[in-house]
Amino acid sequence: MGAAPSTPRLGEVGAAPPGAAEQMFAALVGDKAYPISSEFWKQLFELPLTLQWPRERVLQACHAFAQNNYNTKHLTKILIHLVWCLQECTSASSVSYGVYRKAINAAYISSIFLKFIIENAKADNWQELCLHIDKDEKGLENFPSDQTVEYFLMKGVLNYIGSVDVSPESCYLHHELLNLMLVLMSTQLCSGPSPEPKDVHPFIDAAMLQESTTVGSVVQKLLLNFVRRPQIPLNGSHPVFSDNGGPGVLQRVGSAAANLVLLPYYTFNYLVNASAEGATSQLADNSLLVLLILIHYRKCISMTESIPIDNIYMSDSNTNIKDAPSFHENPYCKALNNAKDIQFDRADVEGNAQNGPVVRLSFASLFDALGTCLKDESSVLLLYSLVHGNCDFQEYVLVRTDLDTLLMPILEMLYNASRKTSNQIYMLLIILLILSQDSTFNASVHKLVLPSVPWYQERLMHQTSLGSLMVVILIRTIKYNLSKLRDVYLHTNCLAILANMGPHVHRLSAYASQRLVSLFDMLSRKYAKLAELKNDKASKIISDQIEPDNISDDTSTELHIYTDFLRIVLEIVNAILTYALPRNPEVVYAILHRQEVLDFFNSRMDMQQLDGEWSVDKVLELINKNCRSWRGEGMKMFTQLRFTYEQESHPEEFFIPYAWRLILSRGFSFNPGAINLFPVEIHVDDAQPGEQKV
Repeated sequence: MGAAPSTPRLGEVGAAPPGAAEQMFAALVGDKAYPISSEFWKQLFELPLTLQWPRERVLQACHAFAQNNYNTKHLTKILIHLVWCLQECTSASSVSYGVYRKAINAAYISSIFLKFIIENAKADNWQELCLHIDKDEKGLENFPSDQTVEYFLMKGVLNYIGSVDVSPESCYLHHELLNLMLVLMSTQLCSGPSPEPKDVHPFIDAAMLQESTTVGSVVQKLLLNFVRRPQIPLNGSHPVFSDNGGPGVLQRVGSAAANLVLLPYYTFNYLVNASAEGATSQLADNSLLVLLILIHYRKCISMTESIPIDNIYMSDSNTNIKDAPSFHENPYCKALNNAKDIQFDRADVEGNAQNGPVVRLSFASLFDALGTCLKDESSVLLLYSLVHGNCDFQEYVLVRTDLDTLLMPILEMLYNASRKTSNQIYMLLIILLILSQDSTFNASVHKLVLPSVPWYQERLMHQTSLGSLMVVILIRTIKYNLSKLRDVYLHTNCLAILANMGPHVHRLSAYASQRLVSLFDMLSRKYAKLAELKNDKASKIISDQIEPDNISDDTSTELHIYTDFLRIVLEIVNAILTYALPRNPEVVYAILHRQEVLDFFNSRMDMQQLDGEWSVDKVLELINKNCRSWRGEGMKMFTQLRFTYEQESHPEEFFIPYAWRLILSRGFSFNPGAINLFPVEIHVDDAQPGEQKV
């Protein structure tokens, strides 16, 4: 863009002469370094940014900024000024429009250039960011001498997010700061899937070092944003782009013909649903995404670091210490896991028994918000994080009498498994598995009767229990998995949930009972085919028709897997017969072919001198009557199967990439050539370097 022109002299805010913004941005990306105390920064952040630049020029500006930043340190100066603007926003009792504008402009400009440098960086230690400055420079007299720039930045941003409520006036700034947080943490996309001690993430590492009060307030506010779902005023004007009520970004985006404005190389696409009901909340969505990244981050510790034992998480205590990766404790994960229901435990309001501040919010509101939003994959991940890590919230869910609020969306998504990702199916099943570990839950789902299940298309379901619907959907998922995904882990989870439910089944519906028997039939037929195939191969070996070395172990392995599956299904049926048969006449009707039951009930039928033929209703009536006198002493008593969920020893290898995939799917663009966290498909098209879409 050439040398920077002289800085224009500006008058009152909004009265900048034509071309002032053009000249100031040319100066910002140029090679002249402006001191941090220069009036240049104040004038830059007070500009109404209404430039219209084509994409090529935006990228040219980003390249120039990144190249000159080594000498100008303009990125660091913008970040410091951003924090000062945020401090001004939090210290004043009432914040003027001009103060908000400066903070929003600083956050917006920071996002643009930071993101470009991060996704085009050549070094793993982020030297291109130049996150250092001479603290003896004029204007930095009050800069904390013991703090790095990244710590100072994260402290300012997190303090604002955690201490300032979202309001019609502050919502735009909150929005920009949440976008900025995602950009700051996107250095993770450039690292491999397994955290290593050499990995450098300057901003998210600084976030992990914040005081516990800041951490707790941030987690609480992000959760409250998710629950309350604040709306950005659709007719409001975004200070970054508009002045005097002119069209703001929220009105422009969504129009394919909209002009490109200043720096269209943006971090997020604005998605605003103006429908009368259930309008989406970009603030709520981005708050959740930021929270997910914070709670699932793991910082690997080098073996040379001296860390107190109570401040690290050992991922595998059974592994040799020199081979076992160690991790810093994640304070955000800890804060979420220790969150308390605001309606209970009043004696601990100050957190005295918790060794620090406690995140407190209404579990009832959180429960309802999750039930409303579970069709969103990021909400499913939050629900998993809560029921797995927060014992109080898990207990709260288990005692709710309206479990259908959470379970119906989960079951509907499993019903539509063919349209879901395998990761999403895993999360849904693991949530059910965790809940099914509780006997009260297993009993409750069979007592809750659903008037109808409108999304179930195969047949009408009227007055069926939630437990019966769970059995039907789980078996349907198993059959889908066997025919399409062929994922042993997924299959085992489904059977584990059914096994946990088995002893507590109560009045299982006729349809669910039939599906359970048909599952056994399907698995047994598959087992028989595999056994026959294995025997045929063995016969051919004996007759020297084929060489033993040419025989794959796949058949033996698959046969072993189906043996385990059949055993589990048989034990599920056995558990129902042993512990719950008197309460399940429909199950008896469906499995009368089992000899133990057949003998008992045939003898009772023979004793009846009824005229006419047996009808289904008559048989069921007799079964129902004699179920009360059934005794299972003649059956082999097995120890009740009970499956529990245990997180993998290296959960970060799954959850960090998974969370970032969710963010990319929500409109966050990142250069696919720079992503090392997971494999991505790179499309060669007319996109400019650094601006490809994932």
